[in-house]
Amino acid sequence: MGILSRTSYVIRSKINSVLNRAEDPTQTLDYSYEQMRDQLQQVKRGIADLTTQKKRLEMQKRRLEENVDKHNDQARTAVQQGREDLARRALEKKKTKMNQIEDLERQISQLQSQQDSLIDQKDELQNRIEEFRTKKETMKARHEAAKASSTVSEAMTATGEEFEDVGRAIERAEEQTEDMEARAAALDELHESGAFDDVLSDKDNIDRELEALETGSGVDAELETLKSEMGEGETEASEPAADVDEEELDDVESEVDEEVEAELAELQDEENA
Repeated sequence: MGILSRTSYVIRSKINSVLNRAEDPTQTLDYSYEQMRDQLQQVKRGIADLTTQKKRLEMQKRRLEENVDKHNDQARTAVQQGREDLARRALEKKKTKMNQIEDLERQISQLQSQQDSLIDQKDELQNRIEEFRTKKETMKARHEAAKASSTVSEAMTATGEEFEDVGRAIERAEEQTEDMEARAAALDELHESGAFDDVLSDKDNIDRELEALETGSGVDAELETLKSEMGEGETEASEPAADVDEEELDDVESEVDEEVEAELAELQDEENA
């Protein structure tokens, strides 16, 4: 095989491969069906034209037959009148017309044979078209079913190939969801504990420490004031009550101490809070 032949063969094979990929079988079947229908219409038109020609020959034959009858009558009349020359001429015309009729009959017979053959071909072609139409619809249905099945298979294959990526995406979504849930729970806990009060405040740590010291100093000063007031009260009460029983005095002092301790504990609890 020469270089040109091999090149031509390769080019044809490439073109055929491209055409096979681009071809839609359903469209090809529909096109073939339409072509066969066109052929059937051409056969029908051929039969109609042939029948028309045959009818014309039959009409011409009938006119010749009428002329034969007329020439025959003319010959009889001429013989009756003793005009053999006219009778001969009439018979000659009759003979010519009869020869023409024979030719027409042969042509008509041939046309009739052709017509019968075309009709048989038309019937056969019509039957083939009907069979092809049934096969065409069956093949189209099978092709569509195979195409749908192939599409599903390709989708399933693609899903299998991308399943690992999908699994990782799900894991990332779960991790992000858990982080968001943990953050929401932490924010709720901080909100309930009051930590947001300090967060939302515009005071820094030094300001808060100074406020704590001022609060503590105020409590200490108030405590000293209470002690002083209570000490003066004890002194004033002791002068006019020199004759008070020492046991009663101890009970009073014990009650006062308990009240002071209770108030002091309450102040410390408020400071700690």
